[in-house]
Amino acid sequence: MAESWESVEVTRAEGRGPVVLVCEHASRAFPQPWGDLGLSAEAAASHAAWDIGALDVARALAALLDSPLVSARASRLIYDLNRPLEAPDAIPAQSELYAVPGNAGLSAQERRQRHAALHDPFHGTLAEVIAGRESDALVTIHSFTPVYRGVKRDVELGFLYHSDDRMAEAALAVERAKGTYRAALNEPYAASDGVTYTLRKHGDANGLPSLMIEIRNDLIDTEARARDMAVHLMPALAAAIAAVAEDRQAAE
Repeated sequence: MAESWESVEVTRAEGRGPVVLVCEHASRAFPQPWGDLGLSAEAAASHAAWDIGALDVARALAALLDSPLVSARASRLIYDLNRPLEAPDAIPAQSELYAVPGNAGLSAQERRQRHAALHDPFHGTLAEVIAGRESDALVTIHSFTPVYRGVKRDVELGFLYHSDDRMAEAALAVERAKGTYRAALNEPYAASDGVTYTLRKHGDANGLPSLMIEIRNDLIDTEARARDMAVHLMPALAAAIAAVAEDRQAAE
């Protein structure tokens, strides 16, 4: 399986669990030839550069489920792997809080070069992982900030979908019944915000049920908290997987 160091890592490739896990915003690394894009140390370590805690949750879930995990190895500020090339925020010149000097004024050719170097190997590898096994679903793991553009977010967990809501609805029902965290459907983002690219590209397009889990990053900002969150999410995830597995069996 072809890999690009900058773009993709596959963990537990031989896992036989029920899902393929994805973490597009796993890394805050700034490899050559792009370097730090002119960012300050604070900006390069901030949530703008990666989804804090998401990779630790994804790795813990991969171990609990014995499922493969496809994760990024470069910062989303170089190229956001959850966006198509035509999306303005695929290579943002400005994040919520920080200017990104190395992304300013890029030519169309430079954007295509980043897309080819980062997006294509990542999504090509993910497509190969999906094609090489029988899975019930695709699950992507993300995190979000407690405050965005000066407004405190009330939600702590979000279950998102592109067009197939079965997994998200089943997971939300379990999470709300537990009552531990404030959970919602399609919060703090939704498909209309352009955040479900991977779900559409590899889930909906292939008839593979899919789910994005968004977690407030202060709940998973240490490895221990991330592991605890993965354990906490297992019942909701199990319900989501069961919901689509039952539908598939009925169809067969």
